Amino acid sequence: MRNSKAKHTRKSTRKVTIESTGKNLTIHAGLVPVMRFLGKLGFSKAFHRTVEHRRAHNARYQLSDAVELNVLSLIAGARSVDESIRVWADNVLRKLGGWDNIMNATTMGRILKTVTEQHIYQMETFNHIMRGRVWKRARALTSSLMRGSMWIDVDSTVKTTYGKHQEGAAVGYNPHKRGAPSYHPQLAFCAETKEILQAWLRCGNAYTSNGIVAFMKQLAAHLPNRMRLVFRGDSGYFVGALLDWLDARGDGYLIKVKLKGLVDLLEVQQWQAVAGHDGWEQASFTHRCGTWAHTRTFVAVRRLKDEDCNQGKLLDMRSYDYFCYVTTENLTPKSCNPLTA
Repeated sequence: MRNSKAKHTRKSTRKVTIESTGKNLTIHAGLVPVMRFLGKLGFSKAFHRTVEHRRAHNARYQLSDAVELNVLSLIAGARSVDESIRVWADNVLRKLGGWDNIMNATTMGRILKTVTEQHIYQMETFNHIMRGRVWKRARALTSSLMRGSMWIDVDSTVKTTYGKHQEGAAVGYNPHKRGAPSYHPQLAFCAETKEILQAWLRCGNAYTSNGIVAFMKQLAAHLPNRMRLVFRGDSGYFVGALLDWLDARGDGYLIKVKLKGLVDLLEVQQWQAVAGHDGWEQASFTHRCGTWAHTRTFVAVRRLKDEDCNQGKLLDMRSYDYFCYVTTENLTPKSCNPLTA
């Protein structure tokens, strides 16, 4: 029997009438607060002050227009110039953005082709300026945001190119399509906010760490001076020049070590079992690689290989998988490498 006093999660509603006669409707209303936010940040004025790109006096559109339209279109889901133009075909969106008319794809493409390498550098600076303004507003809302140390995750990726004569593309390491030309971009992320702080587009045959010191110098120049950076990267960034630069600045690092030539050193360390993780052991030690001026701290974990790979071997001939890191931080070996079964 139903309890008449039982609580219900839904209540009866009035009759709803559905009509199809509405005017001035848009599916892109979510872009309205974004446009307002860019306006409060002074997007257009900052772009003109930072990027020295001017078209003829009789030109109807400027590079700043093309960039702002594309930024908003990307947020709306566009992935090409044509898709960007289709987003702005929305008459209501244009009115909300204060646009009387929008450039066509041909005009936008012509404007973008006038961008030089100098303009790209200036737009990188502009991006840092905008991020700084956002951070300033964010810090006013929370006192814990980006105080003290900032963890910077740096990595590279491979982007395959298609078609003939793609500028800057080259054949290099490409696990997605062997032998195909590609780009090898390098990116820096803020671990706290999940932002892409900086990106460099490189040719496909560039090694992982190529230009990493210059890359970090540019990034550091646009970050708050009081901020201590902690660089985190894989073994491709196990480079003495990078470690020297970070040490000189008083910054930190947690970088995976290239094991070539270091396995013998790891085998003679004092290993301790990791509680709760059968087959795992950890160790900490200091070491100076051949070209280094001083020793640095290393932390490592090792995992006993599968028993079926060790059948017939004596106890003292067990083999391990090693994971090693060089670091300035007060971290346990276990915290540097999440243990997996």
